[in-house]
Amino acid sequence: MKANAVSKSNPWLYWFAVLTALATLALIGIGGLVTSHEAGLSVPDWPTTYGYNMFLFPINKWLGGIFYEHSHRLLAALVGLMTTILAVWLWLKDSRPWMHWLGVAAFLLVVAQGVLGGLRVTLHMDSLGIYHATIAQLFFVLTCAIALFTSRWWMNLQTGRTGSSPGRSLAKPGPQPADGAMETSRPADKSLRTLVLTATLLVFVQLIIAAAMRHQHAGLAISDFPLAHGKFWPDTGAEAVARYNAERVSINAENPITAFQIELQMAHRVVALAILICVGIAVFCSRRCQSAERAVAPPTHVSGYESTVAVRLSLFWLGLILLQVGLGAATIWTNKAADVATAHVLVGALVLTIGALWCAIAFRQTVAAVYDRRTEARRSQSAATIGAQPAVTANK
Repeated sequence: MKANAVSKSNPWLYWFAVLTALATLALIGIGGLVTSHEAGLSVPDWPTTYGYNMFLFPINKWLGGIFYEHSHRLLAALVGLMTTILAVWLWLKDSRPWMHWLGVAAFLLVVAQGVLGGLRVTLHMDSLGIYHATIAQLFFVLTCAIALFTSRWWMNLQTGRTGSSPGRSLAKPGPQPADGAMETSRPADKSLRTLVLTATLLVFVQLIIAAAMRHQHAGLAISDFPLAHGKFWPDTGAEAVARYNAERVSINAENPITAFQIELQMAHRVVALAILICVGIAVFCSRRCQSAERAVAPPTHVSGYESTVAVRLSLFWLGLILLQVGLGAATIWTNKAADVATAHVLVGALVLTIGALWCAIAFRQTVAAVYDRRTEARRSQSAATIGAQPAVTANK
């Protein structure tokens, strides 16, 4: 995007956006604890809490599942208030119109979350928890994106600078690569962007599958790992499922499972493997892009800086994926311990967010080019209209 279209950074707005994102992550964590402890309906009424005003419910009654459910409600109210303030702040102080609408979108999402959470209680519909969990992930991504877009780092990146000092330009004087050399690196960059987008979409699909598993209480439909009921691919026939259920009742007195729940968990494992492969390839591709750009451009060139950011993002993303795989295995090995399962939920939210923010960084030039073309077209159309007015007047 052009420099004159970039807003000046506002440190207070940025840090408030960061705080809102952190509060949202904490809210997702407490929501995970609610599900892990099966405390979703510990408070049977909404928006009141056992007849009390939600904010006046006595602390001495915060016992058992009520503690998790009521804490979740209070933190949700705080996040809703913070999001409202953030949306108004963006509308009044950020000069970028598209940021105004991002704030509005965040406000609408947090309202939708509150309504879904309330309906889940009043209608006793556990299935609404799947939509509730999915929107929570999207809302967290949006708050993190707002924090990124209001940061000085993003402003400097948009104007070709980096670092805390606005004077530190990436495009310092020195030999620049030839046009043909720059063109040779673009197909690899495009492939990397496509790969990151694909992996991010897979992560989102994975989180939907995970939400369906958790809210159908199918997280332990397969009780072993890396095998599945002792096989590479489990038998889901009627006799086999009856045998699995007999073992579950005799060992842990758990609820019976269905063939669909077993298949759902296997889909979860297959998609996890696909994500791991995609992110591993992204690490390889980002390193290859960095090597190619170093061969045609000096280290101070903006493209070289972006390739370095891509390598670091890919390595961090891969580390989160490996941690997530370990937490998924630990969830099974510990018989779905609440703290382990909740950590699995939190890391999953971070994995999705890293992919989404990387997409925002990688595709920003494409989006900016479209924005600039539309702006220029509107200006040309306005100029043509104004230029035509004297001629129309003269003809009269």
